[in-house]
Amino acid sequence: MTVLEGARERWVRTGGVELCVAELGDPRRPTVVLVHGYPDTKEVWSEVATRLAGRFHVVLYDVRGHGRSTAPQPLRGGFTLEKLTDDFLAVADAVSPGRPVHLVGHDWGSVQCWEFVTVRRTEGRIASFTSMSGPSLDHFGHWIGRRLRRPTPRRVAQVLGQGARSWYVYLLHTPALPELAWRGPLGKAWPRLLARAEKLPRGDYPTSSLPTDAAHGAWLYRDNVRARTRRPRDDAYAHAPVQLVTPLGDVFLSERLYDDLEQWVPRLTRRTLPARHWVPRTRPDRLAAWIEEFVTGVEDGRTVPVAGSGPHAGRFGGRLVLVTGAGSGIGRATACAFAEAGARVVAVDRDGRAAARTAELALLGGAPAAWAETADVSDEQGMEKLAEKVAAEYGVVDVLVNNAGIGLAGSFFDTTPEDWRKVLDVNLWGVIHGCRLFGRQMAARGEGGHIVNVASAAAYQPSRALPAYGASKAAVLMLSQCLRAELAGQGIGVSAICPGFVDTGITATARFAGTGAEEERRRRKRTAKLYGMRNYPPQKVADAVLRAVARDAAVVPVTPEARGAYLLARFAPRVVRALARVRPPV
Repeated sequence: MTVLEGARERWVRTGGVELCVAELGDPRRPTVVLVHGYPDTKEVWSEVATRLAGRFHVVLYDVRGHGRSTAPQPLRGGFTLEKLTDDFLAVADAVSPGRPVHLVGHDWGSVQCWEFVTVRRTEGRIASFTSMSGPSLDHFGHWIGRRLRRPTPRRVAQVLGQGARSWYVYLLHTPALPELAWRGPLGKAWPRLLARAEKLPRGDYPTSSLPTDAAHGAWLYRDNVRARTRRPRDDAYAHAPVQLVTPLGDVFLSERLYDDLEQWVPRLTRRTLPARHWVPRTRPDRLAAWIEEFVTGVEDGRTVPVAGSGPHAGRFGGRLVLVTGAGSGIGRATACAFAEAGARVVAVDRDGRAAARTAELALLGGAPAAWAETADVSDEQGMEKLAEKVAAEYGVVDVLVNNAGIGLAGSFFDTTPEDWRKVLDVNLWGVIHGCRLFGRQMAARGEGGHIVNVASAAAYQPSRALPAYGASKAAVLMLSQCLRAELAGQGIGVSAICPGFVDTGITATARFAGTGAEEERRRRKRTAKLYGMRNYPPQKVADAVLRAVARDAAVVPVTPEARGAYLLARFAPRVVRALARVRPPV
């Protein structure tokens, strides 16, 4: 019995085997074919399939030798990619005669689908392909060859790193040992090991046929891996749009495997997911949403979105990024940098027109979507309404950048209680509101995320001229590190960005406590001139923000003076305290 409730079953005979095929949804709608990996059966897709069935005709089949499909005889030579392609064409002809299908593959299902989407005899039968956790063996062979022909330390490290991740491939090539292990203790222990390693919910997956499926499936590797990686095809170009979903926590496959994919796939969409290998079981909601979006776009004839550009192309593709204080300076530069990397952007600023302009620039820079929202981060109720609106209309934020801030200089005794309230309301409470509201949504969703809090070098470099500003930023730094510890177990990273002197508009609005209006204008003008002479652009801080999220960095000093002060604060605190006594120029 299939675990797919309400599925219709049929049998398709091809190449001496019978394939068990399950169907969900209306056959008159576009057909989506889900192909499973090793050592799975079609039931690995059950959560994704039921979510797609309301919009599409969903087809799943057990690969030959797996589940309820029969195995070829003899097994040796019965699992070549050529024969697996025959199986796919037979299934496609049976379930969708005369109309191309949309392919989705995971693990070895994805490896197969790369073959399907790059060979000539399937042209016209495939409308699109969504790949996850399984590269083309031809592309992989060329990837290895390029790095070995022109070795550099980085390229050699990439090959060795992937070689270490592929330890199980070597074992599967050994005679008889994999079959004995799977039919013995490994087959019994696998469900428990998988649930623990991948944090999978226990239930009716894997199915009882696992030991036999895994024993048969060893021939997928033996029949194909060495032959294709040693002599990869030179014409392995995709003839349909491809959506690549890369789980960032995949212990079997390196992200670097897909670095050169654009040369093989003219129409490529990249997505990344903070998850491990078995994403059809751990992230069915996200996968179903992306598959639906991609398939619908192809069916409607819309231009397939690409991954963006720059060093972070693909990593943030389709992610929802919210930036506060996005109307200018670091906030605007950060919003545009995420847009360039393919993210959807929500630009938040208390100046609605400035936020709208940032959203326009984000769209021009490559964001698939961008919105402007007006909000004052110091207004608790206003931020609560913003969080509700964003979740309802755009979705749960994947990356939150708490950037909004104001400047305040002046001695402690010149700083009034009202001055303290204003700077703390924006610089500290604004960050607290963002972390509390949007971070809670991330945690409730259970799919990870990242919070970036923009602090300052003043957080660890004291100054007699910045008691209120420095105290607010030091609090942001400590808050960030406390949150990082608390949220680590939920897959939510937290980074504190600590810029030094950056040429932004904050100097035009900075307050100077204890001065009259004319003196304050003079000091603002002088400070703006000094920052302009320093000429450190906000775009460099934005680049640091993206790197911090990509690397899950805890504390990131930006600018040479910020990095120098950070090192002094850690290793020579007396020097830092001595520098704090220096009277700044007025």
